[in-house]
Amino acid sequence: MTEGLARIRSHGLAALVPPPRRRLSDWIEENVNLPAGVSAEPGPVQLWPFQRDIADAVGDPMVERVTLVKPVRVGFTTLLTGALAGYVANDPAPILALLPTEADARDYVVSDIEPIFAASPALAGALGKGTDDAAHNTLLSRRFAGGSLKVVAAKAPRNLRRHNVRVLLIDEADAMEGGAEGSPIRLAERRTLSFADRKIVLGSTPIFEETSHVLAAYAQSDKRVFEVPCPSCGVFSEITWAQIVWPPDRPEEAAWRCPACEELIAERHKPAMIEAGAWRATAPEVQGHAGFRMNALVSLLPNASWSKLATEFLAAKRDPAELQVFTNTILAEGWRIDGEELDENELAARAEAFGLDALPESVLAITAGVDVQHDRLEVTLVGWSQDETAWVLGHSVVWGAYDDDLTWTELDEMLSTRWAHPLGGKLGLDAAVIDAGDGAAMEIVLSFCGPRARRKLLAGKGAEGSRPFIAKSHQKQRGAPLWIVGVDSIKAALTSRLAREGLVRFSADLPAVWFEQLASERAVVRYSRGQPRRRFERIAGKRAEALDCTVYAFAARQVINPPWAQREADLRRGVDSGQPDRRPKVIRSNWLGG
Repeated sequence: MTEGLARIRSHGLAALVPPPRRRLSDWIEENVNLPAGVSAEPGPVQLWPFQRDIADAVGDPMVERVTLVKPVRVGFTTLLTGALAGYVANDPAPILALLPTEADARDYVVSDIEPIFAASPALAGALGKGTDDAAHNTLLSRRFAGGSLKVVAAKAPRNLRRHNVRVLLIDEADAMEGGAEGSPIRLAERRTLSFADRKIVLGSTPIFEETSHVLAAYAQSDKRVFEVPCPSCGVFSEITWAQIVWPPDRPEEAAWRCPACEELIAERHKPAMIEAGAWRATAPEVQGHAGFRMNALVSLLPNASWSKLATEFLAAKRDPAELQVFTNTILAEGWRIDGEELDENELAARAEAFGLDALPESVLAITAGVDVQHDRLEVTLVGWSQDETAWVLGHSVVWGAYDDDLTWTELDEMLSTRWAHPLGGKLGLDAAVIDAGDGAAMEIVLSFCGPRARRKLLAGKGAEGSRPFIAKSHQKQRGAPLWIVGVDSIKAALTSRLAREGLVRFSADLPAVWFEQLASERAVVRYSRGQPRRRFERIAGKRAEALDCTVYAFAARQVINPPWAQREADLRRGVDSGQPDRRPKVIRSNWLGG
């Protein structure tokens, strides 16, 4: 009898012991499905080996922070959505997802969250619909049993004030810039302070090394790297770009050279190597902050094969702007610019015997940048080769008040010039960006550009920060559209180009003062509300008209797509090129039966 009671008591106590906590990676694979519109391989999620430990760290209650330095092509968005689903289904809580812009936030909900939840039986209906009960559910704000989800844009930090959340998911942190209220990342993190069991997940592709949010966060973590075993010697190593090699001009034969045994490992071994790979913490003394750093070389997607990445590198290596994209998005490394401060004398020493009166044969397109001053207009003309070499052909000054019609008439005549080309025929201007940033001159510039839109004479206004080279403003303007020029982005690309001889070439016709003005700014890192921000600052005592003109000429290059082969053929036949179609527009009347 006593033994029976003891046995019953033992079984009863055992029944009260909770089951082992399931790993989040297992739950995602068993419960999350990808629809056809989200994945090229629809069906249940199959996590790659390097994704599983990241998912498990997100689901581990002993880990407060998870940081991921990531490239593209490694499925982070799917992983993030799977983690979000795990909290909704198993551990309901107030959840906040922070993305750079409202467009990003809406796209994430519409393109990822809603389709994946709808395709997964365990999640269908869990978040309701954005159109149901508008007082509680909207597209970016949902309530569910035991919790809530809000998807917020970093560019609208006021949206962060009213929310206290336990789970914070941050994607593309390096694309987020601080505003008047400081860093949106720090503002979002403050919303988690009231929860002792909070979870903060931050992932991003790094941009600039000096100001990267994700690299700074990773430096405070246990700094894990993903290592794979060499099929030849068995030693575990991280696959880095320095170890990807190929014969000259044969990137399709790219292979990995093991740093331990120096054996060349063909790509066919990659799946098995990744399957056997493991994360290793390089700072194991750090507890509660799991940091992961990886590059696209471990991705098993077909478009991330070593041969394809080698081909991409060869196409990008000549252009610093393209090489930065490769470094950021494929290698997941921050970009550092060489030659932060330019030497005007060294640049002037590169001048060559070409110019507007002696065009280089490879120049097949011309753009211009126009800087507007109160007593003059300054113009720099830049030629372009098919290999994207920039040829600074000349610089001119149109003297006259900015509000005098004669000044603009002279500019119009200058921009209508056609220059003799050594192949034959003549080459004219393809596009120009004219500075409309001065409030006093904006209306005049817009009025000038409006009737000349077919000639691609664009009114531009510079904007600081990480922006596209040029984009049309959404604000309606009288006379003509206003184009926003990402001056910091172009200056960064220009500085990188100038640090390498041959990417930007200079005419001997340029005056010495032009080179002084081109080198008038330096890249610096300044702290604003405790956050590092990379910006360009004027060197005391220097003017910057030549730099501004060149920036606008580079922006104008983005709005043209020259038909290189056709243009070269036309010039060889003596046909003028690079000019707008000036034939009168014919309006056909329906009355004539047309």
